[in-house]
Amino acid sequence: MRIGKKLAFGALVASTALVLSACAPAASGPDSGGEAEGPASVTVGILTSETGPLAGYGAQYLDGFKAGLDYATDGTGEVDGTKLDIKYVDDAGDPDKAVTAAKDLIGQGVTLLAGSASSGVAAVVAEQAAQNKVLFISGPAAADAITGINDYTFRSGRQSAQDVATAGTFLDDISGKTVAVLAQNNAFGQGNVAAVEAILGAKGASVTPVLVAEDVTEFTPFATQVLDTKADLVFVAWAGATTGAMWQAMSQQGVFDSMPVVTGLGDSATFGAYGEASEKISFLNHYFAGAPDNEVNTAMVQAVEEAGGTPDLFTPDGFNAALMVVQAVKEGKGDVDAMIASLNDFTFDGPKGTTTVRGSDHALIQEMYQVKLVAKDGSFAPELVATVAADDVAPAEAK
Repeated sequence: MRIGKKLAFGALVASTALVLSACAPAASGPDSGGEAEGPASVTVGILTSETGPLAGYGAQYLDGFKAGLDYATDGTGEVDGTKLDIKYVDDAGDPDKAVTAAKDLIGQGVTLLAGSASSGVAAVVAEQAAQNKVLFISGPAAADAITGINDYTFRSGRQSAQDVATAGTFLDDISGKTVAVLAQNNAFGQGNVAAVEAILGAKGASVTPVLVAEDVTEFTPFATQVLDTKADLVFVAWAGATTGAMWQAMSQQGVFDSMPVVTGLGDSATFGAYGEASEKISFLNHYFAGAPDNEVNTAMVQAVEEAGGTPDLFTPDGFNAALMVVQAVKEGKGDVDAMIASLNDFTFDGPKGTTTVRGSDHALIQEMYQVKLVAKDGSFAPELVATVAADDVAPAEAK
Protein backbone atom coordinates (compact mmCIF):
# COMPACT_ATOMS: atom_id res chain seq x y z
CA MET A 1 0.00 0.00 0.00
CA ARG A 2 1.29 3.47 -0.88
CA ILE A 3 0.64 6.56 1.15
CA GLY A 4 0.94 10.19 0.31
CA LYS A 5 3.29 12.73 1.79
CA LYS A 6 1.10 13.68 4.74
CA LEU A 7 -0.68 10.46 5.59
CA ALA A 8 1.67 7.89 7.04
CA PHE A 9 3.98 9.66 9.35
CA GLY A 10 4.45 10.25 13.08
CA ALA A 11 7.97 9.88 14.19
CA LEU A 12 9.15 7.65 16.95
CA VAL A 13 12.70 7.66 18.12
CA ALA A 14 15.49 5.51 19.52
CA SER A 15 14.00 3.02 21.91
CA THR A 16 10.35 3.80 22.38
CA ALA A 17 6.99 2.56 23.45
CA LEU A 18 3.45 3.37 22.52
CA VAL A 19 1.03 3.44 25.42
CA LEU A 20 -2.67 3.29 24.72
CA SER A 21 -4.77 5.38 27.02
CA ALA A 22 -7.51 3.80 29.03
CA CYS A 23 -10.04 5.56 26.86
CA ALA A 24 -11.78 2.91 24.79
CA PRO A 25 -12.71 3.57 21.17
CA ALA A 26 -16.32 4.43 20.58
CA ALA A 27 -18.28 1.51 19.26
CA SER A 28 -20.09 1.77 16.00
CA GLY A 29 -23.69 0.79 16.04
CA PRO A 30 -27.00 1.38 14.32
CA ASP A 31 -26.87 5.07 15.14
CA SER A 32 -23.18 5.64 14.60
CA GLY A 33 -23.37 5.71 10.82
CA GLY A 34 -19.80 4.50 10.23
CA GLU A 35 -16.64 2.84 11.49
CA ALA A 36 -15.57 2.83 15.11
CA GLU A 37 -13.62 5.90 16.09
CA GLY A 38 -10.12 5.64 17.48
CA PRO A 39 -9.25 6.21 21.13
CA ALA A 40 -9.13 9.80 22.35
CA SER A 41 -5.39 9.48 22.95
CA VAL A 42 -2.49 7.08 22.61
CA THR A 43 0.56 7.38 24.81
CA VAL A 44 3.76 6.82 22.85
CA GLY A 45 6.64 5.68 25.02
CA ILE A 46 10.03 6.33 23.44
CA LEU A 47 12.54 3.88 24.91
CA THR A 48 16.08 4.70 23.74
CA SER A 49 19.65 5.57 24.70
CA GLU A 50 19.54 9.11 26.00
CA THR A 51 22.66 8.33 28.05
CA GLY A 52 25.30 5.61 27.86
CA PRO A 53 27.65 4.55 25.06
CA LEU A 54 25.02 4.92 22.33
CA ALA A 55 23.60 8.25 23.51
CA GLY A 56 24.69 9.93 20.26
CA TYR A 57 22.71 7.43 18.22
CA GLY A 58 19.73 7.88 20.50
CA ALA A 59 19.86 11.64 20.01
CA GLN A 60 19.87 11.25 16.22
CA TYR A 61 16.89 8.92 16.42
CA LEU A 62 15.00 11.31 18.68
CA ASP A 63 15.68 14.23 16.37
CA GLY A 64 14.25 12.23 13.50
CA PHE A 65 11.27 11.08 15.54
CA LYS A 66 10.27 14.58 16.56
CA ALA A 67 10.66 15.86 13.01
CA GLY A 68 8.69 12.93 11.64
CA LEU A 69 5.90 13.27 14.15
CA ASP A 70 5.48 16.91 13.30
CA TYR A 71 5.61 16.15 9.57
CA ALA A 72 3.18 13.25 9.77
CA THR A 73 0.58 15.06 11.79
CA ASP A 74 0.95 18.53 10.22
CA GLY A 75 2.18 19.76 13.58
CA THR A 76 -0.99 18.72 15.43
CA GLY A 77 0.37 15.66 17.23
CA GLU A 78 -2.91 13.93 16.37
CA VAL A 79 -3.94 11.08 14.08
CA ASP A 80 -7.54 11.37 12.88
CA GLY A 81 -8.47 13.06 16.15
CA THR A 82 -6.45 10.68 18.35
CA LYS A 83 -3.87 12.62 20.36
CA LEU A 84 -0.36 11.12 20.53
CA ASP A 85 0.98 11.57 24.05
CA ILE A 86 4.76 10.98 23.92
CA LYS A 87 6.63 9.51 26.89
CA TYR A 88 10.44 9.38 26.64
CA VAL A 89 12.34 6.75 28.63
CA ASP A 90 16.15 6.33 28.76
CA ASP A 91 17.39 2.73 28.51
CA ALA A 92 21.07 3.85 28.73
CA GLY A 93 21.88 1.07 26.26
CA ASP A 94 21.44 -1.45 29.09
CA PRO A 95 19.26 -4.50 28.31
CA ASP A 96 18.31 -4.95 31.97
CA LYS A 97 17.16 -1.34 32.26
CA ALA A 98 15.31 -1.70 28.97
CA VAL A 99 13.41 -4.77 30.18
CA THR A 100 12.42 -2.98 33.40
CA ALA A 101 11.27 0.08 31.45
CA ALA A 102 9.38 -2.01 28.89
CA LYS A 103 7.58 -3.95 31.61
CA ASP A 104 6.67 -0.71 33.35
CA LEU A 105 5.27 0.79 30.17
CA ILE A 106 3.35 -2.36 29.31
CA GLY A 107 1.99 -2.41 32.84
CA GLN A 108 0.66 1.10 32.23
CA GLY A 109 -1.21 -0.14 29.19
CA VAL A 110 1.37 0.33 26.47
CA THR A 111 0.55 -1.63 23.33
CA LEU A 112 3.27 -0.24 21.05
CA LEU A 113 6.98 0.03 21.84
CA ALA A 114 9.52 1.71 19.59
CA GLY A 115 13.22 2.45 19.50
CA SER A 116 16.42 0.66 20.52
CA ALA A 117 19.79 1.89 19.33
CA SER A 118 21.41 -1.21 20.81
CA SER A 119 20.92 -4.65 19.30
CA GLY A 120 21.14 -6.19 22.77
CA VAL A 121 18.34 -3.93 23.94
CA ALA A 122 16.25 -4.62 20.84
CA ALA A 123 16.50 -8.38 21.37
CA VAL A 124 15.17 -8.29 24.95
CA VAL A 125 12.45 -5.75 24.18
CA ALA A 126 11.35 -7.91 21.24
CA GLU A 127 11.04 -10.82 23.67
CA GLN A 128 8.87 -8.71 25.97
CA ALA A 129 6.74 -7.64 23.01
CA ALA A 130 6.03 -11.23 22.04
CA GLN A 131 5.33 -12.34 25.62
CA ASN A 132 2.93 -9.48 26.21
CA LYS A 133 1.48 -9.32 22.68
CA VAL A 134 2.38 -5.68 22.02
CA LEU A 135 3.79 -4.07 18.89
CA PHE A 136 7.51 -3.19 18.88
CA ILE A 137 9.28 -1.09 16.23
CA SER A 138 13.03 -1.36 16.73
CA GLY A 139 15.30 1.51 15.68
CA PRO A 140 18.98 1.76 14.68
CA ALA A 141 19.79 -1.67 16.17
CA ALA A 142 21.35 -3.46 13.18
CA ALA A 143 21.58 -7.11 14.25
CA ASP A 144 20.07 -9.36 11.59
CA ALA A 145 18.49 -11.51 14.30
CA ILE A 146 15.91 -8.78 14.98
CA THR A 147 14.36 -9.37 11.57
CA GLY A 148 11.83 -12.17 11.81
CA ILE A 149 12.39 -12.66 15.54
CA ASN A 150 8.63 -12.72 16.13
CA ASP A 151 5.36 -11.50 14.65
CA TYR A 152 5.23 -8.48 16.96
CA THR A 153 8.61 -6.96 16.09
CA PHE A 154 9.35 -4.56 13.21
CA ARG A 155 12.31 -2.32 12.47
CA SER A 156 12.60 1.27 11.24
CA GLY A 157 16.25 1.11 10.16
CA ARG A 158 18.55 -1.03 8.09
CA GLN A 159 20.25 -4.25 9.22
CA SER A 160 23.78 -5.63 8.92
CA ALA A 161 22.93 -7.82 5.93
CA GLN A 162 22.13 -4.69 3.92
CA ASP A 163 25.54 -3.26 4.83
CA VAL A 164 27.33 -6.40 3.68
CA ALA A 165 25.32 -6.63 0.47
CA THR A 166 26.20 -3.01 -0.27
CA ALA A 167 29.89 -3.80 0.22
CA GLY A 168 29.57 -6.44 -2.47
CA THR A 169 28.32 -3.86 -4.98
CA PHE A 170 31.81 -2.35 -5.16
CA LEU A 171 32.74 -5.35 -7.35
CA ASP A 172 31.04 -5.71 -10.72
CA ASP A 173 30.73 -9.46 -10.28
CA ILE A 174 31.30 -11.10 -6.91
CA SER A 175 31.33 -14.67 -8.24
CA GLY A 176 34.77 -16.25 -8.10
CA LYS A 177 36.30 -13.31 -6.24
CA THR A 178 38.16 -13.39 -2.92
CA VAL A 179 36.87 -11.19 -0.11
CA ALA A 180 39.06 -10.68 2.96
CA VAL A 181 37.33 -9.64 6.18
CA LEU A 182 39.47 -7.69 8.67
CA ALA A 183 37.68 -7.61 12.00
CA GLN A 184 38.16 -7.87 15.74
CA ASN A 185 37.89 -11.35 17.20
CA ASN A 186 34.75 -10.67 19.21
CA ALA A 187 31.02 -11.14 18.72
CA PHE A 188 30.80 -8.06 16.48
CA GLY A 189 33.69 -9.14 14.26
CA GLN A 190 32.67 -12.78 14.10
CA GLY A 191 29.15 -11.72 13.24
CA ASN A 192 30.44 -9.69 10.32
CA VAL A 193 32.51 -12.62 9.06
CA ALA A 194 29.44 -14.84 9.24
CA ALA A 195 27.38 -12.24 7.38
CA VAL A 196 29.95 -11.90 4.59
CA GLU A 197 30.15 -15.68 4.24
CA ALA A 198 26.37 -15.99 4.17
CA ILE A 199 25.69 -13.11 1.79
CA LEU A 200 28.70 -12.69 -0.48
CA GLY A 201 29.71 -16.33 -0.15
CA ALA A 202 26.27 -17.29 -1.42
CA LYS A 203 27.00 -15.22 -4.53
CA GLY A 204 30.15 -17.20 -5.24
CA ALA A 205 32.82 -15.29 -3.32
CA SER A 206 35.60 -17.00 -1.38
CA VAL A 207 35.82 -15.43 2.08
CA THR A 208 39.07 -15.19 4.05
CA PRO A 209 38.82 -13.87 7.63
CA VAL A 210 41.65 -11.95 9.31
CA LEU A 211 40.60 -11.74 12.96
CA VAL A 212 42.44 -9.61 15.51
CA ALA A 213 42.31 -10.01 19.30
CA GLU A 214 40.71 -7.04 21.04
CA ASP A 215 43.79 -6.31 23.17
CA VAL A 216 46.15 -6.00 20.18
CA THR A 217 47.73 -2.55 19.70
CA GLU A 218 50.24 -3.30 16.92
CA PHE A 219 48.47 -3.92 13.62
CA THR A 220 51.32 -4.19 11.12
CA PRO A 221 51.31 -8.02 11.11
CA PHE A 222 47.59 -8.06 10.40
CA ALA A 223 47.88 -5.52 7.59
CA THR A 224 50.50 -7.86 6.12
CA GLN A 225 48.11 -10.80 6.48
CA VAL A 226 45.51 -8.82 4.55
CA LEU A 227 48.02 -8.22 1.76
CA ASP A 228 48.88 -11.91 1.68
CA THR A 229 45.26 -12.82 0.93
CA LYS A 230 45.60 -11.10 -2.47
CA ALA A 231 41.90 -10.34 -2.09
CA ASP A 232 39.79 -8.68 -4.75
CA LEU A 233 38.04 -6.77 -1.96
CA VAL A 234 38.77 -6.13 1.70
CA PHE A 235 35.80 -5.62 4.01
CA VAL A 236 36.73 -3.99 7.32
CA ALA A 237 34.44 -4.24 10.36
CA TRP A 238 36.00 -2.37 13.27
CA ALA A 239 34.94 -0.36 16.29
CA GLY A 240 36.56 1.24 19.32
CA ALA A 241 39.64 3.17 20.37
CA THR A 242 42.10 1.25 18.16
CA THR A 243 40.40 2.28 14.92
CA GLY A 244 42.90 5.01 14.05
CA ALA A 245 45.94 2.79 14.66
CA MET A 246 44.46 0.03 12.53
CA TRP A 247 43.87 2.37 9.57
CA GLN A 248 47.37 3.82 9.94
CA ALA A 249 48.91 0.35 9.73
CA MET A 250 46.85 -0.43 6.64
CA SER A 251 48.15 2.75 5.01
CA GLN A 252 51.77 2.18 5.98
CA GLN A 253 51.75 -1.35 4.61
CA GLY A 254 50.36 -0.22 1.27
CA VAL A 255 47.10 -2.15 1.46
CA PHE A 256 45.18 0.64 -0.28
CA ASP A 257 47.62 0.59 -3.18
CA SER A 258 47.12 -3.15 -3.68
CA MET A 259 43.39 -3.81 -3.28
CA PRO A 260 40.08 -2.00 -2.80
CA VAL A 261 39.08 -1.57 0.84
CA VAL A 262 35.45 -1.11 1.90
CA THR A 263 34.00 -0.25 5.29
CA GLY A 264 30.86 1.32 6.67
CA LEU A 265 30.76 5.10 7.05
CA GLY A 266 29.46 5.96 10.49
CA ASP A 267 27.96 9.17 11.80
CA SER A 268 29.51 12.60 11.31
CA ALA A 269 31.63 12.28 14.45
CA THR A 270 33.72 9.62 12.64
CA PHE A 271 34.40 11.48 9.40
CA GLY A 272 37.83 12.59 10.59
CA ALA A 273 38.84 9.25 12.12
CA TYR A 274 40.49 7.63 9.10
CA GLY A 275 43.64 9.73 8.88
CA GLU A 276 45.62 9.53 5.67
CA ALA A 277 43.41 6.64 4.53
CA SER A 278 40.32 8.87 4.38
CA GLU A 279 40.28 9.44 0.64
CA LYS A 280 41.44 5.91 -0.20
CA ILE A 281 38.63 3.96 1.44
CA SER A 282 35.38 3.08 -0.33
CA PHE A 283 32.46 3.48 2.05
CA LEU A 284 29.10 1.78 2.18
CA ASN A 285 26.59 4.02 3.88
CA HIS A 286 23.12 3.87 5.43
CA TYR A 287 22.51 7.63 5.35
CA PHE A 288 24.01 11.09 5.28
CA ALA A 289 22.01 14.23 4.67
CA GLY A 290 23.28 14.77 1.11
CA ALA A 291 22.62 11.25 -0.15
CA PRO A 292 18.86 11.14 -0.89
CA ASP A 293 17.22 13.68 -3.18
CA ASN A 294 13.52 13.81 -2.37
CA GLU A 295 10.94 16.03 -0.68
CA VAL A 296 10.69 13.97 2.50
CA ASN A 297 14.43 14.09 3.15
CA THR A 298 14.46 17.83 2.45
CA ALA A 299 11.65 18.34 4.95
CA MET A 300 13.38 16.21 7.58
CA VAL A 301 16.73 17.96 7.20
CA GLN A 302 15.09 21.37 7.42
CA ALA A 303 13.07 20.46 10.51
CA VAL A 304 16.04 18.96 12.37
CA GLU A 305 18.26 21.92 11.57
CA GLU A 306 15.59 24.43 12.57
CA ALA A 307 15.31 22.60 15.91
CA GLY A 308 19.06 23.05 16.43
CA GLY A 309 20.12 19.51 15.50
CA THR A 310 22.21 17.97 12.74
CA PRO A 311 20.76 15.27 10.44
CA ASP A 312 22.97 12.21 10.83
CA LEU A 313 23.30 8.48 10.34
CA PHE A 314 20.24 7.38 12.32
CA THR A 315 17.97 10.40 11.94
CA PRO A 316 15.86 8.67 9.26
CA ASP A 317 15.31 5.67 11.56
CA GLY A 318 13.43 7.93 13.96
CA PHE A 319 11.54 9.58 11.12
CA ASN A 320 10.55 6.19 9.67
CA ALA A 321 9.40 5.02 13.09
CA ALA A 322 7.08 7.99 13.26
CA LEU A 323 5.56 7.19 9.89
CA MET A 324 5.05 3.60 10.95
CA VAL A 325 3.51 4.56 14.28
CA VAL A 326 1.07 6.97 12.67
CA GLN A 327 0.15 4.30 10.12
CA ALA A 328 -0.43 1.77 12.91
CA VAL A 329 -2.56 4.14 14.98
CA LYS A 330 -4.48 5.41 11.95
CA GLU A 331 -5.38 1.97 10.64
CA GLY A 332 -5.28 -0.16 13.79
CA LYS A 333 -6.98 2.23 16.22
CA GLY A 334 -5.17 0.64 19.15
CA ASP A 335 -5.87 -3.00 18.33
CA VAL A 336 -2.51 -4.80 18.25
CA ASP A 337 -3.44 -7.34 15.58
CA ALA A 338 -4.87 -4.59 13.39
CA MET A 339 -1.78 -2.41 13.88
CA ILE A 340 0.48 -5.29 12.88
CA ALA A 341 -1.65 -5.98 9.82
CA SER A 342 -1.43 -2.31 8.83
CA LEU A 343 2.38 -2.45 8.79
CA ASN A 344 2.80 -5.72 6.90
CA ASP A 345 3.82 -4.85 3.33
CA PHE A 346 3.44 -1.14 4.15
CA THR A 347 5.16 0.98 1.49
CA PHE A 348 5.81 4.65 2.15
CA ASP A 349 7.88 7.61 1.02
CA GLY A 350 10.56 8.07 3.67
CA PRO A 351 13.74 10.16 3.86
CA LYS A 352 15.54 7.48 1.82
CA GLY A 353 12.84 7.30 -0.82
CA THR A 354 10.43 4.41 -1.37
CA THR A 355 10.64 2.18 1.69
CA THR A 356 8.79 -1.09 2.29
CA VAL A 357 8.11 -3.19 5.37
CA ARG A 358 8.44 -6.74 4.08
CA GLY A 359 5.42 -8.61 5.37
CA SER A 360 7.08 -12.02 5.66
CA ASP A 361 9.71 -11.06 8.24
CA HIS A 362 9.40 -7.27 8.78
CA ALA A 363 12.75 -6.37 7.20
CA LEU A 364 12.80 -2.74 6.05
CA ILE A 365 13.65 -2.68 2.36
CA GLN A 366 15.45 0.57 1.49
CA GLU A 367 18.13 1.98 -0.76
CA MET A 368 21.77 2.18 0.38
CA TYR A 369 24.72 4.30 -0.74
CA GLN A 370 28.29 4.13 -2.01
CA VAL A 371 30.19 7.08 -0.59
CA LYS A 372 33.66 8.61 -0.51
CA LEU A 373 35.20 11.15 1.85
CA VAL A 374 36.65 14.35 0.40
CA ALA A 375 38.79 16.95 2.12
CA LYS A 376 36.80 20.01 3.13
CA ASP A 377 37.56 22.92 5.46
CA GLY A 378 40.37 21.11 7.21
CA SER A 379 38.38 17.92 7.74
CA PHE A 380 36.45 15.48 5.55
CA ALA A 381 32.90 15.37 4.22
CA PRO A 382 30.92 12.56 2.55
CA GLU A 383 30.17 12.68 -1.15
CA LEU A 384 27.70 10.38 -2.89
CA VAL A 385 29.24 7.99 -5.42
CA ALA A 386 26.18 5.87 -6.23
CA THR A 387 22.75 4.97 -4.92
CA VAL A 388 22.19 1.23 -4.56
CA ALA A 389 18.64 0.13 -5.32
CA ALA A 390 16.69 -1.26 -2.37
CA ASP A 391 15.95 -4.60 -4.03
CA ASP A 392 19.63 -5.12 -4.90
CA VAL A 393 20.62 -5.20 -1.23
CA ALA A 394 17.46 -6.67 0.32
CA PRO A 395 18.36 -9.27 2.97
CA ALA A 396 17.38 -12.88 2.45
CA GLU A 397 14.04 -13.61 4.06
CA ALA A 398 14.34 -14.77 7.66
CA LYS A 399 13.23 -18.35 8.19
